[in-house]
Amino acid sequence: MASAHAATIDQVISPTSLVVAGKHTRDVISLDGAPVFYCGLSAFLQWAAPLAGQPIDSAPDTGISVSVDARKVSLQRLLVERGWLQPTTLDDDAQAAITEGRGGWACATAQKPFELMHTTVDARVLAGIALNESGLNGRAWPWTLNVAGRGFYFRSRDDAYHAVTSLLARRRCDFDVGIMQINWCYHASRFASPWDALSPATNIHVAEDILNENYQKTGSVAKAVAWYHNANPVPGRAYLSRFLRHLNQIEAGL
Repeated sequence: MASAHAATIDQVISPTSLVVAGKHTRDVISLDGAPVFYCGLSAFLQWAAPLAGQPIDSAPDTGISVSVDARKVSLQRLLVERGWLQPTTLDDDAQAAITEGRGGWACATAQKPFELMHTTVDARVLAGIALNESGLNGRAWPWTLNVAGRGFYFRSRDDAYHAVTSLLARRRCDFDVGIMQINWCYHASRFASPWDALSPATNIHVAEDILNENYQKTGSVAKAVAWYHNANPVPGRAYLSRFLRHLNQIEAGL
């Protein structure tokens, strides 16, 4: 590759491929991960157009870095955060991009985050429950709290975390947290911390544990879903009915 001090981005081909130009050379550079093309290549290229001509730095630990708002950031990290690159490991930045629907993830199905983060429970079931619990404009929103029956949707994980810590400082536990709306009074011990509870993948995995336990008790998928909300038959039936509507929408690709 051309020396870092003289190199610029000549062309962005895809989220994993770009041309870097030095004083006398042009090299194709590859980035690790998978392109996020749910909105199409043209949508990405439109977003990436301002990167052309950007000077770059290179370091063993961060790879290629570019300047954003007068600070150097890893290009690979930028692409993950903005929702155009899926890293091999879905870290916090990737989970936030996926569940918030940033960049290319904006055109993915409501089921896609659960396909990527589930372990034991069908992703469609998880997506249907999540739309019941934290649905916002057709998407399960990860930074959601329900406090004593009142729902709150926060802009970021940090904002939701500050709300949780404020509740805990007042010795309250009557709230549901995260994309799957896990009740803190009953299930706080399943999380390492309030911050951990807001991790979409962790929140989903705890929900899977609860659903699996419900299934072991009832032997019924329908009851396992209904009990996720309430073991009382009346609210449980209403909850199951909403879940089935969401499931039908998911299976219809809506």
